Amino acid sequence: MNIDINKIIELSKQASRAILEIYNSADFNVEHKDDNSPLTLADKKSHEIISRGLLELYPEIPIISEEGKDIPFEDRKSWNTFFLVDPLDGTKEFIKRNGEFTVNIALIENGKPALGVIHVPITNETYYGTIENGAFKIDSAGEVNKITVSPKSIEEELNVVQSRSHSGDEENQFYSNYKIKERLSKGSSLKICLVAEGKAEIYYRGGPTWEWDTAAGHAILMGAGGHFVNKDKSNLVYNKEILKHFGFIASSKQL
Repeated sequence: MNIDINKIIELSKQASRAILEIYNSADFNVEHKDDNSPLTLADKKSHEIISRGLLELYPEIPIISEEGKDIPFEDRKSWNTFFLVDPLDGTKEFIKRNGEFTVNIALIENGKPALGVIHVPITNETYYGTIENGAFKIDSAGEVNKITVSPKSIEEELNVVQSRSHSGDEENQFYSNYKIKERLSKGSSLKICLVAEGKAEIYYRGGPTWEWDTAAGHAILMGAGGHFVNKDKSNLVYNKEILKHFGFIASSKQL
C-alpha cells in the first residue's frame, strides 16, 4: 500500500493543535465512557480531524479508532488493510496535565503494523517508522534523526519502562529476572518510544491493552530494530474479535 507518511504526520499535528487548544483551556469537559475511563472533548476533536483527513486521503482504507470502535467483528474481520487510530493516548495523563499524552496513527496490513506515527503535542516531537525504511524522530526544531534500539545485551544492566498509571506486581516480578539499572516511568505510547530510541531496553505490560494503544509504537519499534510480542512470546495480531492484547513485551533484543 502506497501511503505518504508525511501526510499522516501532518494529520497527527493538526489533531495535536486541536488537543492543545483544549489542554490550555480551563475546562476539559470530562465525560465518562461506559468503563468509567475519562473521555474529553480533546479525544472527540482529534478523532474527527484524523478520521476526516484519512478518509479524504485514502477513502478506500477503512478506519478503526478508539472513539469510533463499535464496528461489528463481522463487518471488519475481512479487512486486510486498515488504519488503527488512538486520537488521544494517555487521557489520564492529559487530565493530570503532565504532558505525557500522544496522538497515534498506524496502518495495519494482514494483522501486522506496517506504518506508525506518534506525535507528542506538548513537545512537538514526532516518532514515525516502517519495518522497510526504519524509524525516525523529528525534534521540536524540525530536525529528523534516525533512531535505533539499544545495543546492550540482555545480560547487562538495563533500563526498563513502567507505566505511569498501570504498573503493578506482575511487572515487578517480570523485571526481577534482569539486572535493573534504572526504572523509567512514562504515560501513553511514550513508553514504547523509549525502547525504540534506545533509552530503555524493555517495557513489560502485564494487563490488557487496546490494540490502538500499541499499533503505532509497534511499527516504530520494529522499524528501529526492536521486538514486540505477547507476554507469552507469541506474535501480536491485530483486528481480533476483541480488540485487546492481554499483556505484551516491547524490547530491544529478543527475550
